[in-house]
Amino acid sequence: MTDKTVAWPVKTRELLNHHMDSTIWDRFAFRDDDVIVATYAKSGTTWTQQIVGQLVFAGRPDVPIHDISPWLDLRVMPPDTLERLEAQTHRRIVKTHLPLDALTFSPKAKYLYVARDGRDVVWSLYNHHCSGNAFWYQLLNETPGLVGPPMPEPDPDIRSYFRTWLAEDGWPFWGYWDNIRTWWDARRLPNVKLVHFADLKADLEGQMRAIADFLDCDIAEDQWPTILEHCSFEYMKANAENVAPLGGAIFDGGAKSFINKGVNGRWRDVLSPDEIAAYEARALAELGPDCARWLAHGGL
Repeated sequence: MTDKTVAWPVKTRELLNHHMDSTIWDRFAFRDDDVIVATYAKSGTTWTQQIVGQLVFAGRPDVPIHDISPWLDLRVMPPDTLERLEAQTHRRIVKTHLPLDALTFSPKAKYLYVARDGRDVVWSLYNHHCSGNAFWYQLLNETPGLVGPPMPEPDPDIRSYFRTWLAEDGWPFWGYWDNIRTWWDARRLPNVKLVHFADLKADLEGQMRAIADFLDCDIAEDQWPTILEHCSFEYMKANAENVAPLGGAIFDGGAKSFINKGVNGRWRDVLSPDEIAAYEARALAELGPDCARWLAHGGL
């Protein structure tokens, strides 16, 4: 039974663009043990999907996480995605990049929201954008049902790219601040857990044990070394075809180019002091001091 005294999130809008179609969640039939991995994008999504997959499947080396854990609101997903999820008999792991107010919410599912400093997000987004091949643009821009402008080619200057992303709130992808804010506001819900990319980097085992507790995954102690190995960047890059979206078919260089560096702070030697200050002022204004501090450093 769900707690009737809890103010559960309610979907109040749709989000549709070259990537997104939030309406699909209205047709998704939740199960009580579903795990939803939510992020803005390039915040540790695939890493967290791999973590959850390893916890659910107890360290199996052959879990094709890219296949079993679809980005449900990606509008160019195969049309049978809902049917394939319905056919799964194991505990399901579903990915979303939606802000919470554009997502149909189940009080019984478990939600992991992963965040990362926006400057690190942009550096990873830029690599992702520059690696997109002709097939990627074809899927996004030529699949019927496109809402809004098509996906453009990236600005060749990463500083200019960053400034535009900041000034136009996530351009050319989607809004950043409301994504962070809506999930931060839900952080005290019993079925929502916030995770930070920097905390995963600093203490992967500790963070994974906390995630396992949240998901009620009973992991035998002798399984942990294998599970931890399978969640390392080195292992994921070596087995990138199992984790990269569409097996890496949409990226120049294939799946291994999708699993890039997993490194924070690359912006420090590139952005000017004024650009850094502009980002920090915007974060404070959009999120308030507590959320802005957590977004920059983790440690909730």
